[in-house]
Amino acid sequence: MASAAKKPKNAGPQAKDNPPEVDADYFCVEDGVRFAGRHVILDFWGCDHLDNADFIDRALRKAAADAGATILHGHFHCFSPYGGVTGVLVLAESHISIHTWPERSFAAIDIFMCGGCDAQDAAPALKRAFQPSRISVVTERRGVDAA
Repeated sequence: MASAAKKPKNAGPQAKDNPPEVDADYFCVEDGVRFAGRHVILDFWGCDHLDNADFIDRALRKAAADAGATILHGHFHCFSPYGGVTGVLVLAESHISIHTWPERSFAAIDIFMCGGCDAQDAAPALKRAFQPSRISVVTERRGVDAA
């Protein structure tokens, strides 16, 4: 998926001392576990700017840059009557997507990155941009290789 092998900058709490290795096929190896990448699901409550596609585009692009990801394409669509936005950045390393409900001040954000990028590195920029009053975070390793 990615165009060049990169070592992850940060892959969780132990990353600075023990970053995961990245195989030639962009699978990661961390703590003896081989997996495709990290998937972070963010539920943000109490947010502003959820009806502003340009703001959302910039926020997702900043998050992707902070994670060292390569943006291939972005597409954002505004809905009516409430002005919610759905959008995606397609990355060489996978994707960042968002769907917003401005009438409920809620955003559902999905970040998946493989190889040398870590989805967790994108989350702080999104928190700064949307300034949620409440956050739910689920983090999973995708493609865990049991062999």
